[in-house]
Amino acid sequence: MTAEDVYALTSVGDPRLSPDGRRVAYVVSRTDEEANTYRTAIWVAALDGSEEPRQFTSGERNDGSPRWSPDGRWLAFVSNREGDEKKAKGQLYVLPADGGEPRKLTDGKESVESIAWSPDSTRIAFARRVPDEAYEEEDDRKRAPRRFTRVFFKLDSVGWIGDRRKHVFVVGLDGDDEQQLTDGDCENDTPTWSPDGKRIVFWSMRGERWDVEFVEALYELELDSERAEPKRLSQPDESASNASFSPDGSRIGYIHSPEDGTYPHHSQIAVMNADGSDRRILTASLDRQCAPFPLAREPVWDGERIAFAVEDGGNVHLYTVAGDGSAEPELLVGGEQFTGLFDLVDGVLVYTASTYDRPHELFAGDGKRITSVCDDFVAGRQLASVERFTAESADGTEVDAWLVRPPDFDEGKRYPVLLTIHGGPFSQYGTGFFDEVQVYAGAGYCVLFSNPRGGSGYSEDWGRAIRGTGNGDGPGWGTVDYEDVIGVVDTALAKYPFLDADRLGVLGGSYGGYLTSWIVGHTKRFKAALSERSVNHLVSAFGSSDLFWVFERQFGGPMWEDVEAWLRMSPATYARDMETPLLIVHSETDLRCNIEQGEHLFTQLRLLGKEVEMLRFPAESHELSRAGSPIHRVQRFEAILEWFGRYLEPGN
Repeated sequence: MTAEDVYALTSVGDPRLSPDGRRVAYVVSRTDEEANTYRTAIWVAALDGSEEPRQFTSGERNDGSPRWSPDGRWLAFVSNREGDEKKAKGQLYVLPADGGEPRKLTDGKESVESIAWSPDSTRIAFARRVPDEAYEEEDDRKRAPRRFTRVFFKLDSVGWIGDRRKHVFVVGLDGDDEQQLTDGDCENDTPTWSPDGKRIVFWSMRGERWDVEFVEALYELELDSERAEPKRLSQPDESASNASFSPDGSRIGYIHSPEDGTYPHHSQIAVMNADGSDRRILTASLDRQCAPFPLAREPVWDGERIAFAVEDGGNVHLYTVAGDGSAEPELLVGGEQFTGLFDLVDGVLVYTASTYDRPHELFAGDGKRITSVCDDFVAGRQLASVERFTAESADGTEVDAWLVRPPDFDEGKRYPVLLTIHGGPFSQYGTGFFDEVQVYAGAGYCVLFSNPRGGSGYSEDWGRAIRGTGNGDGPGWGTVDYEDVIGVVDTALAKYPFLDADRLGVLGGSYGGYLTSWIVGHTKRFKAALSERSVNHLVSAFGSSDLFWVFERQFGGPMWEDVEAWLRMSPATYARDMETPLLIVHSETDLRCNIEQGEHLFTQLRLLGKEVEMLRFPAESHELSRAGSPIHRVQRFEAILEWFGRYLEPGN
């Protein structure tokens, strides 16, 4: 795979079964090189194979979120097909289930999200941001200054949200009776209907200090009732989101996480009675993360059982569990793969899955592949092979790791090595298709990636192993996580004689960028490094990020209580010790790790006379490498390969 192969990437997502379980609607994503953007369309396939999958929506922009009406007559979806492409928002449409002309139901100033049909198929609930009219002036010289009172006023990839709160709406099939159900300075999302159609349950953050407590809770609204205020259902000691009702309406399944002032904890599948009583955690025995990011959906009821996804050692698997907690979870779909979104109706299962050498395709429950959207991409290029191995850290801890060989691998040659580190830190590298390692391997590198302590996909103790700041509440960042990734390199060098220990490079993004910056401040064994969208100075990141202040829950307290410890964990503190040539990559509209984090380290290193360069991408967010404009993703790859090519000389 080359950098420009980004333009050829395709994949399948968001499958939804028709109520009779005979058809599945799904989204096919592709890249439009000429327009420098992405396109999505809804396709439909018959599960009995009686006809070939066909494109169901004809929009030339982005159609997504397909949702069948419970009576099977309609398919709702969200599309930005009307208006100026750069400004068009995603509006709600419905079209007949057998095809035809779509009917537009909304015309809002912001995009529709999280759509859900009423049980009688006459209304659709959804979430949408509501902008304050005071800030609608397009001329920046005339626009009023923004006044914020809450710390949660911006969000990466979304922008200013302090005057654009998200609320829940309902609209009928005729589109002329849209009703806003929630209002005020709060955040609301993912509505779901009770089976009798009389209530809507949604998650919300509200109250006097919701923006600093930052706890999601489930609320209900009684429709067509005099009681207008939402009623809280979930408990104060939990975060609760993504609700779904049991078929008889007596229970609610949802995603639960403990709220004890510390982080991280595994998300679990929980149920409670429809009135909020008798909470039960159904998945604790797995000791795994049960809400994989970013492809997590609400618990899916199938009769008396609930289906959900689980991160497990680099894989994502599907499980089911008895909704009353009477039995332990059971594996539904396993294997060495990264399972994505899924749907389950009356025992009929569909899901997307990706493997090392293939992006997401659609599969039936028996493992038979339904789609072939990636055939041209896979057939048109030679992809690298990936091998899992077990590494040993300094204290003897075993760490899952992977080696990627170049496609034209020659056992008799010695290869430069790139160690890539995942973000989070509470996330995992997986066994699905990863364009990063394929591009680097295609350029002649052997690539190492791993799941060090502090990440998800393993026990909760593993995920909490780097809590604290080293002052009694755990060792903090840059400790055993650092030892783990160095152990991966050492194990690989001992195990694979074709790896060249004199040509090592290291790179990572976000927390992976943090650990890269940390590594070059604590060892000189790498010949070149690339730190991307990193947090380099924890003290300043506490106030400049949209969410980094939340990490006080991982570090054992807010920054002002232990400034010295936060500085001790900051890579920028060790700038004088950095001798490795470093490329700092950052996006100018990154609100998660503000670009000042890259500028801070770049300025220090330049003043110190170190070998450093900074690459800035305009109009991109924290998600550049995954969802940035196609041309910037290509340019990013080209810059990375040029940088490491200077020092590691692949091909020699």
